[in-house]
Amino acid sequence: MTGDGEDRRAGRRPRVLKAVGLALAGTLVLGCAAAGWAYWHLNSNIKSVDIDSALGDDRPAKVTPTPSASQEAPLPTEAVNILVLGSDSRSGKANQALGGGSSTGARSDTAMVVHIDAGRTTATVVSIPRDTLVTRPSCPLASGGSTSAAYGAMFNSAYSVGGPVCAVKTVESITNVRMDHYIEIDFSGFAKLVDALGGVMVTTDEDIDDDDSHLTLKAGTHHLNGAQALAFARTRHGIGDGSDLGRIGLQQKLVKALLEQISSTNLLTSPTKLYSVADAITGSLTTDTGLDSLTELMSLGESLRGLSSDEAKTVTMPVVTAPSNPNRVVAKEPAASELWESLR
Repeated sequence: MTGDGEDRRAGRRPRVLKAVGLALAGTLVLGCAAAGWAYWHLNSNIKSVDIDSALGDDRPAKVTPTPSASQEAPLPTEAVNILVLGSDSRSGKANQALGGGSSTGARSDTAMVVHIDAGRTTATVVSIPRDTLVTRPSCPLASGGSTSAAYGAMFNSAYSVGGPVCAVKTVESITNVRMDHYIEIDFSGFAKLVDALGGVMVTTDEDIDDDDSHLTLKAGTHHLNGAQALAFARTRHGIGDGSDLGRIGLQQKLVKALLEQISSTNLLTSPTKLYSVADAITGSLTTDTGLDSLTELMSLGESLRGLSSDEAKTVTMPVVTAPSNPNRVVAKEPAASELWESLR
């Protein structure tokens, strides 16, 4: 025969279970709402430019996808070329504080063509010196009309006069390689990304003392925070002969170090850190419309899971001193053309 105490406990169980169920349901709803807000926030962070519409069909041919064994491959595996620019944008207090200068204008401080081979387990990163003299083609402007073609123009002037569209068109003009995607990151975004990853380890073979970038380092290995990593990427006067080629060498070291840092950081075990990194990345990006959503960026990232820093080769477009100006360079032929041919 059941006692009164047991009856009361039995009566409480449904109420307790109901309360637990409601709490779990409430937590689930709040969690879904938070996840939904986070996705919306990260997605709305991304700025984009419709480069394909602006440039039309007068461009190098796209890479033909390699047929896969499975017609239902979940991730892209074809070769892809991405133009990555580091912009010294002056917009916003954060960029100005990190060396962006005045409140208007921007230049492509860093330019890299990232070629990812079919299968996406190996890559070649080609740096284009910003002081390279090139023929800058006429570029369409968002406001209507177009820029004038220029001969013997500095490479980084393309971004200054015509933004991302002109930067892409100029790169395609000098390389005859189709840029499938465009990614631009500004000063503050780069610094935030490095900080979100917990800093980055770099090694320099010589002392660095650059009054312009405000970076002083002894030769050796150093753990850099975001601001220091940005200064490292911008340093040119404190190393070697003070040319842009010396800075490119530091940038390539930094790219490899960042790849190693990202691969060694298991972001999936820390949702807070994962969100921090994602917020830093998306908050500072301008992309083409093919990468302007969190879903598309995640798909690209997932397709590169098999790419390690050891399989990413960094090179600089072959150049020689320009005959017209000892402070400028021009493409060294036929070596430059052979390099670009290998990426088609």
